[in-house]
Amino acid sequence: MYYLMDLQSMNMVAEFVLVVLSFLQSASEVSAILPSPRNLSLQTLNTQYILKWEWEQQTPANQSVTFTAQYLHTFKIVRKKQDWTLVCNATLDMQCDFSHSQMHYLGKYVLRVRADSAGESSEWVQTSVFCPDQDGDLGPPSKVEVVPGNGLLRVWISDPLTSNNKSMRETLLPSLYFFIQYWKQTKNGVDGSRVLRTSNNEVTLLNLQSWTTYCVRVRSHFDFYNKTSHFSPALCMKTTGQVPAWLVILALCLVLAALFFGLYRSLPLIKSTFFPSAQLPVSMYPCDSSGPDWAHLLAAETPVEVFCEKLEVCPKEMPPETQALPDPPRHSHQGSHDSGVYSSSEGSGQLGGASEQTDMASGQMGVATGQVNLAARGLDSGIGRIGSAPGGDSWTDSHKRALEEENKNNT
Repeated sequence: MYYLMDLQSMNMVAEFVLVVLSFLQSASEVSAILPSPRNLSLQTLNTQYILKWEWEQQTPANQSVTFTAQYLHTFKIVRKKQDWTLVCNATLDMQCDFSHSQMHYLGKYVLRVRADSAGESSEWVQTSVFCPDQDGDLGPPSKVEVVPGNGLLRVWISDPLTSNNKSMRETLLPSLYFFIQYWKQTKNGVDGSRVLRTSNNEVTLLNLQSWTTYCVRVRSHFDFYNKTSHFSPALCMKTTGQVPAWLVILALCLVLAALFFGLYRSLPLIKSTFFPSAQLPVSMYPCDSSGPDWAHLLAAETPVEVFCEKLEVCPKEMPPETQALPDPPRHSHQGSHDSGVYSSSEGSGQLGGASEQTDMASGQMGVATGQVNLAARGLDSGIGRIGSAPGGDSWTDSHKRALEEENKNNT
C-alpha cells in the first residue's frame, strides 16, 4: 500500500517536472522572437500623415534594428492576396511619413509596421482603419497679415495648404471658413474680445478706436465633421487716426527751430566762403579789358598820340645901353671913311654883344620849349613810349648858326 502511494507520488513529481520543462522551453522559444513595435499613433495635419511608434531595446549593442512600414486600402482586405504598399523600408527612425504616398484624402486605409534585426523580424502591428477626411486634423491659415488704418484693421487670410502647397479649400474642402478673434490690448490685459465668422480671404474690422492697439488671430473650421483648427499666432497692431492740431503745431515748431539753429551755426561758414574779409589782389581777378582800371595795363600796346602846338619865341628886351647907336653923320671922304670904319667896327662890336645876348635868350627859350614839349608828351602818353620832337640843344645850335650868318651878311 505504501509502495503504491510512493509510485503515485513519483508520477506526480514527474508530471510536474515535465510541465515545468515544457514551460521553460516554451518561454525560451518565445523570448527568442524579436519584439514588435508598440503604442502606434498617427500625427496628421491637412494632408500630412506621420506614423509614430515605440520599441524597447532588447538586442545586443552590436546589432542594429530597422523598421518597415506599409499601408493597404480597406477594400483590398477581403482579397486573398493582400497587396500592401511599402512606404518606409529598413529605416532607423521610429516614425514614417505617409504624406507623399498615394493615399487619397477621402479613402480608408490600414497602416502597419514591424521590426527587423539580424535576419529576424517581429510580428506586424497595424493601426485601426484611418480615414484622412474624417480623422485628419485641420490646420490653421497658412498666413495672416494685418494692416492698420484710420480706426480700422485690414486682415488678409491665406487658406491652409496641403503637403503639395495647394489650397485645401480649392482642392478638398470648398465649404471651409474662418473665425477671426480680435481684442483691444491694454496694460491690464485683454479688453472686449470679439469673434467674427467669414469665408472671405480679406476682411476689414471697423469701428475701432484710433491710436489703440488691437490683437488678431484666426482659425479654420469645417462643418461636415465639425473639424476646427487651432488659432494662428496673434498679431498686434495699433490703429491710426487724425493727427491732433497741437501735435502738428509742435512738430512744425520743432522743424523751424532746427532750421534756424542750423542756419545760425552755418552762417559764419557761409560768410567766410562767399564774403571773405581778405580781398584777392587785382592780378588774380578775371581779365576784363572793358573796365577803367585796366587802361594803364594796355597802354603799352596802344598807339601813342603826340600833340604839338606852335610855339612863338620872342626875344627878351635888351637894356638901353645895348641898343644900336644911330648912324654917324657923313664928313669928308677920309674922315668919313675912317669914321665909317671906326663906326662900323664899333657898331659891329655892339651888334656882336647884342647877338650873343639874343643867342643866350634863344638857347634858354629852346631849352624851356624842349622841357614843355617833353612835359606835354609825358602827360599825353602816360606810361607809353615818348616820341621824339624838335627842341633842346640841337634846335639851339641851329638857331645860333642862323644868327651868325645873318651878322656876317650885315657886315
